[in-house]
Amino acid sequence: MNKPATPKTAPLLHIPECGCSRSHERQCHEDAPAHDGEAAHVHVNNDHSCGCCPTASAGSASIFDRNSPSPEGASRVRYRINNMDCPVEERLIRNRLEAMPGIARLDFNLLDRELTVYHCLADPRAIFSALQKLDMAPELLEAGSSAPVAPAGLGRRRKVLLAVAGCAAVAAELIAWTTGQDASWPVMALAALSIASAGLPTLKKGWIAFRNLTLNIYFLMSLAIVGAIITNKWPEAAMVVFLFAVAEAIEVLSLERVRQAVTSLSNLAPETAEVRVGNDWLEQPVAGVEVGSRIRVRTGSRVPLDSRVEYGRASLDQAAITGESLPVDKQAGDLLYAGSIVTDGVVEAIVTAGAGDSTLARIASAIQQAQSQRAPTQRFVDRFARYYTPTVVALAVGVAVGGPLLLGGTWGGWLYQALVMLVIACPCALVLSTPVTVVSGLAAAARHGILIKGGVYLEGGRLLKAVALDKTGTLTRGKPELTDASALDDMPVEQALLIAASLDEQSTHPIAKALVAGWRRRQPDAGLLAVEAFGALNGHGVRGFIDGQSWHLGNHRLAAELGFASHSLEARVALLEGAGKTTVILCADSGPMALFGLADTVRPESAQAVTLLRALHIEPVMLTGDNSATARAIADQVGIWDVRAHLMPENKLTAIAELKERFAAVAMVGDGVNDAPALARADIGIAMAAAGSAIALETADVAIMDDDPRKVADFIGLSRHCASILRQNIALALGIKVVFLALALGGQATLWMAVFADMGASLLVVFNGLRLLRFFSRPGHEV
Repeated sequence: MNKPATPKTAPLLHIPECGCSRSHERQCHEDAPAHDGEAAHVHVNNDHSCGCCPTASAGSASIFDRNSPSPEGASRVRYRINNMDCPVEERLIRNRLEAMPGIARLDFNLLDRELTVYHCLADPRAIFSALQKLDMAPELLEAGSSAPVAPAGLGRRRKVLLAVAGCAAVAAELIAWTTGQDASWPVMALAALSIASAGLPTLKKGWIAFRNLTLNIYFLMSLAIVGAIITNKWPEAAMVVFLFAVAEAIEVLSLERVRQAVTSLSNLAPETAEVRVGNDWLEQPVAGVEVGSRIRVRTGSRVPLDSRVEYGRASLDQAAITGESLPVDKQAGDLLYAGSIVTDGVVEAIVTAGAGDSTLARIASAIQQAQSQRAPTQRFVDRFARYYTPTVVALAVGVAVGGPLLLGGTWGGWLYQALVMLVIACPCALVLSTPVTVVSGLAAAARHGILIKGGVYLEGGRLLKAVALDKTGTLTRGKPELTDASALDDMPVEQALLIAASLDEQSTHPIAKALVAGWRRRQPDAGLLAVEAFGALNGHGVRGFIDGQSWHLGNHRLAAELGFASHSLEARVALLEGAGKTTVILCADSGPMALFGLADTVRPESAQAVTLLRALHIEPVMLTGDNSATARAIADQVGIWDVRAHLMPENKLTAIAELKERFAAVAMVGDGVNDAPALARADIGIAMAAAGSAIALETADVAIMDDDPRKVADFIGLSRHCASILRQNIALALGIKVVFLALALGGQATLWMAVFADMGASLLVVFNGLRLLRFFSRPGHEV
């Protein structure tokens, strides 16, 4: 999340919590566009005099929009940072670059190992040079390019060195234990071999951290190794090196799993497409296929580009895009999404979007952007770590100096305990506790067809107390369907429906199309009748001649103008309209012959969605611009008690404000376009019908990719589970450190125990956070 939700622990660039609600944040930060992520309050510790950089002193705020191309007046340069694998490297880079005059902002993408620097330097080569001095292996990226990221696995050489280091460390421990000597030549030789095999990268990074005055794990581990050697604890120094190298390797593999979970979305679409060129079908790279080209997709193949079916029928597995568990049938006029799989059939389609603009690409991009936004818990952890590490380091110095002076004992013994405390002091587990969990949650949601635009919303979902749902397109299908057909005379209803469909076949009105579609479902094998002298009656209906007989088809006003109004007809019309249905009357010269009812039908999942929300103690509220009768009829079907009808967009905005006063935290669920004001005013805006809608993907905080309203409850459930894991991780990280700090103060801890305390806690929080990847595979999440 792209970017992972990377921890940003450097004290020089601090993003504090705003302290205001999301909607208020939009009001108080007027220079930011419509909320697409959290506003970034950036404290830049510099005194730059250039025009693009803030001249504020430390402690004053400069607001940058994280989604804008660059801060005003600043240039942008992108680098691939090949040696940036974890938040430790990110902090080191921050400490180095943010101290440079002319640096406006740094954006990190830890998953893709990319760094974007916004600057106002005349020559940006100083940035490249600084990164080289940090041994980050930078690589300049051209604008718009995205070089492939090499997997962060363990190479054969690294595995061999780990094996040598382990054998040497264990041998040194055994010899020291059997002889009782920690500094004999065999022990020292084996320990040195272990350190040389697995510890040189750590010592090198520790030296770089020391030169840049950064208290990271590499500096602390290097200090511990050197201190152990000085105090003649050679076997322990070797074991510390080996254990740290193993833990670091496991951590790299764990984070690589998160990277693969996110970046796998971008790899779903094939690299080539079968394109129609003249009379031939040729394989071409998808990057070169233009919008409007005709492509063919066969059974077993993935759709290469977003397109619209022109010819053929097929069944497609869209699970990667929308999260739907069952294949979806497609025919002429239907949309195909890049990355979906044709399970049966062959279709020819017209490309509607290029490779970089497909729905799949937008989803992957949105997740990438989401990971650059730090969640509230992560901001808290970062602030805590800023004070925690120096405090423990100061305590360790106090133990080393004050221990022998105040409590007696040898200087070497107290120095050893101080070194143990320094290793324990590293906040790696603490700063890893949030980003891995948040990224796992974002990736799991995307796989399930829920696109969350940032950790701030993933965490914010747990606070919701009410959800306002738009009716049309959210709880209902968003288009009318034929629900009732009844004869008013002796004419069979099937004959009346055939005549009505024949008349409406000539019309383009949505109601007319719905009536024709209803006839096709009821009489699939019948053919339409020929219509002569067809005419549209604006605002009333249509008319025409069939077999020489005049027919009129339209609303109640048309029947009244024809002189066919009666109490019995009005009663039947009122009954249908009272149920929220639109009435259509078929009239012959002799009078009304049939009555049809059409309505926007409820989604089959809507009632269950409301039930799921109530099970989470969330109050569902319907907001609609439709009339009260229709709104009440739909609400009764799905089980919503609080209904607000006849609402214009500005009225929905007022309703959201009222709900916020009553429930504090409110979400709005709509189509992402017509409900934009209400979506923006709510604490979390959730867009339905997001698949294929660029506007919805760009404006919503959360997008439901397959229009399934049950996934609103899934999102809230995921948010609550994510919050639970975050609390567990913070408790684990701090609890383990408190225990071992107490042991160290009591003189009972050893260096290898300190490594277990630090790296063991780090691995625990990583593995615990990865559990979110399987959240939707648990029982009860089959929707």
